Amino acid sequence: MAPRRVRSFLRGLPALLLLLLFLGPWPAASHGGKYSREKNQPKPSPKRESGEEFRMEKLNQLWEKAQRLHLPPVRLAELHADLKIQERDELAWKKLKLDGLDEDGEKEARLIRNLNDHKRFQAGTQEAHAACGLETPMAQASGQIILAKYGLDGKKDARQVTSNSLSGTQEDGLDDPRLEKLWHKAKTSGKFSGEELDKLWREFLHHKEKVHEYNVLLETLSRTEEIHENVISPSDLSDIKGSVLHSRHTELKEKLRSINQGLDRLRRVSHQGYSTEAEFEEPRVIDLWDLAQSANLTDKELEAFREELKHFEAKIEKHNHYQKQLEIAHEKLRHAESVGDGERVSRSREKHALLEGRTKELGYTVKKHLQDLSGRISRARHNEL
Repeated sequence: MAPRRVRSFLRGLPALLLLLLFLGPWPAASHGGKYSREKNQPKPSPKRESGEEFRMEKLNQLWEKAQRLHLPPVRLAELHADLKIQERDELAWKKLKLDGLDEDGEKEARLIRNLNDHKRFQAGTQEAHAACGLETPMAQASGQIILAKYGLDGKKDARQVTSNSLSGTQEDGLDDPRLEKLWHKAKTSGKFSGEELDKLWREFLHHKEKVHEYNVLLETLSRTEEIHENVISPSDLSDIKGSVLHSRHTELKEKLRSINQGLDRLRRVSHQGYSTEAEFEEPRVIDLWDLAQSANLTDKELEAFREELKHFEAKIEKHNHYQKQLEIAHEKLRHAESVGDGERVSRSREKHALLEGRTKELGYTVKKHLQDLSGRISRARHNEL
């Protein structure tokens, strides 16, 4: 009897298999239900397509927009470095959240305090994230600053802002009657050589950009506060947002203090000329050294920081050299294209691409180093409070 039943079952097995195939695959077993890590883990980001500059699609969109606007090559290289920093910080924050290391927001608040210009912000609405075309919590503020800095926000005045490197001539103006008066006094005083006037002009441009960044940050913070006043959020997010807003207000105060110190320095140098015993020449390094001297550092720590600033200034000088070479290569390429010499155009494009890549790489290295140095000084200043 038993063998007959087995044979009968085997004869019906193909039909059973066909039925199972027809019904389709059974759902896989779930571990932990809809609140498990597997269910809530975001899908991995798509791999970077060939020709794309960044892993994040939104940053690629910003990069493509900048290229369509035909920004000068040095400005494009500066933007590339800023976007690389943005991408690095944003992906690091995503990984932190994914690993479950910031469930209570404590590390997020600490990151906000420690990082210099790339803050994390948990926006409560899609409008806040969409304001600068970026997706993650940190993007709303730092992304808005990048948009304004490079004229990607549609405002005409933003495109007049120069970087602290080379772009920007004396015909561009300084947008501040006090600075214009100081600059005119310095030019006509006879106390400066041509090289010193070039150096002083870079300091004026640096101060102009600091004022612009302060105004952008102030406007972004005001708009962000308005958005969050109208958003009902879970209580566990309220403390995080409060920490973020407090951090950004602190950053505003620090930027304003730096602006006032910078203006005092410009007044002093414009009237007295450069001292032969000046520690540094690069405006960003001068700012850092002034802040370090007023921070809570021991003599040994201050001396170590001085040495590191010397290496940092050398790195900036190297970056400035490549920026100059890139500008020259760009002009030669335009000339070759206008003449129509195919072989010359090919050589010019090759050299231009090489210099462009090196300038981008050095720009990222300089900005990353600046962010690290600024963060360390900021923490030292906070520790004394």
